Amino acid sequence: MSKQEITRRHFFCECGVGLGKVALASLFAGEALARQEGAPGAPRPTGFAPKAKAVIQLFMAGAPSQLDLFDPKPMLARHDGQPVPAEVVKDQRYAFIRRDAQLLAPRFKFAKRGDSGAEMSEVLPNLARVADDLAIVRSVHTDQFNHAPAQLFMMTGSPLPGRPSLGSWLSYGLGSESRDLPSFVVLFSGSGASGGSANWSSGFLSTRHQGVPFRSKGEPVLFLSNPPGVDATCQRETLDAVARLNRERLEAVGDPEIATRIAAYEMAYRMQASAPGLIDLAEESKETLALYGAEPGKPSFAANALLARRLVERGARSVLLFHEGWDHHSDVAGGLRGQCGQTDRACAALVTDLKQRGLLDETLVVWGGEFGRTPMVESNAALGRALGRDHHPQAFTMWFAGGGVKPGITIGRTDELGFHIVEDPVHVHDIQATILHLLGIDHEKLTYFYQGRNFRLTDVHGKVFRKLLA
Repeated sequence: MSKQEITRRHFFCECGVGLGKVALASLFAGEALARQEGAPGAPRPTGFAPKAKAVIQLFMAGAPSQLDLFDPKPMLARHDGQPVPAEVVKDQRYAFIRRDAQLLAPRFKFAKRGDSGAEMSEVLPNLARVADDLAIVRSVHTDQFNHAPAQLFMMTGSPLPGRPSLGSWLSYGLGSESRDLPSFVVLFSGSGASGGSANWSSGFLSTRHQGVPFRSKGEPVLFLSNPPGVDATCQRETLDAVARLNRERLEAVGDPEIATRIAAYEMAYRMQASAPGLIDLAEESKETLALYGAEPGKPSFAANALLARRLVERGARSVLLFHEGWDHHSDVAGGLRGQCGQTDRACAALVTDLKQRGLLDETLVVWGGEFGRTPMVESNAALGRALGRDHHPQAFTMWFAGGGVKPGITIGRTDELGFHIVEDPVHVHDIQATILHLLGIDHEKLTYFYQGRNFRLTDVHGKVFRKLLA
């Protein structure tokens, strides 16, 4: 063969040490290591000692009103119905209201809870009982003021689709603790997600790091059961045959997604045995079911919160509970009563249950939405809106529990009207950097080379928020 006839395709696919063989050898080496350590994609060492092994994100999509739940403002109450001072809203952008809209007082009474004295709204009676286990941060801010880009920014570090989510980065950086379950699981309640599946996408990472949506009723994953006439022996032989064909193709072209496909088939095979029992909440005691307010076979946020505990108990690295319904442009009081009625009991139960089982110290629980709500009222007769609040990226509240977080503290402060942060500002990238830190990862070192440069969850920003750490 002449030099002119030696192509890149020949070098990678036909010579004895081609890319396909290298990829296949890497796959087999990974599988051998997995068998040796007990799990495929076995846990990988962290950069330093982690405080947490897993994270549960309680994502309240739509953006809860911090002013009616966690950040009381007596001054706002005193000036209810008055125009907002022009200097306060100078150069601010809002999605639906004018900057000169009138102020709206907090809709509920607040009280100090627990020994820590955390101030919480009356519509959070259950969370009040675990106040001393929480770290409340009132000074989070974001760059985005509309739902889809803000949700993506919180989940992936970018307002544009196509980047890996937090759970995917954790799967990529830390591997899996479980042989029979995905590293990253997504659970849904409420009416949907503005950012869609991009919120749990693996982006440019291998699809083996993709968030796997589970259902809380019926089959956990669609098509998990064998069709009629296919027994276990037939299925195993079919999978083995498909695996041989996939390996031949992998050796020929070296596409890493083929390796992912092989691993996905094997994971699905193992999940057939593990997943149905996982979602069977009837295995739980009556006391535990009552604690959460969950009913076996009935989908709800409460059932998902209990399922999240069962998942981390069995080795899931990251569990995302996506609960939509907090976008209260009208009747913020009624909307919050409804959403807190669905979530307050289960959120408190999750913290209590993890603590009772000795899992809270190694499980980080994160609660919050994509941004906050305005101190001004949104009332628009044309849209049928009254007594609501608009989007507010300048300041909002999140809370954390377990996993190396300092309990019983409230951090950060906003001004007297709740417009701007005046103490301890925490950017979304800082939140992401801190979560990674608690799981033993330096956010600046967890990178992936793609399209000519290194990417990371925190882009080129972010710093660990040390005040949050125990």
